[in-house]
Amino acid sequence: MTDLYPAADQRELLRRAATAHTAAVRDVETFLRRLPDVPDPADITEYATLLTREEQTRAARQDAADAAGLQLPSLGSE
Repeated sequence: MTDLYPAADQRELLRRAATAHTAAVRDVETFLRRLPDVPDPADITEYATLLTREEQTRAARQDAADAAGLQLPSLGSE
């Protein structure tokens, strides 16, 4: 069976996924730096949206890492 992507392509996909995740984390940081002392409902909505994007990009990064052969053992306690 032939792999759909050569290893180099998997690494590039992983780099792109990491870049997207980094951008999402930076957006959360930028938001938190300008967050007022008393957040209003719009702030809470924006924060929820940013966290959702961060989690989605983190999951995509992990999927790309798995596809590139960087599978980690479970870190949870047994």
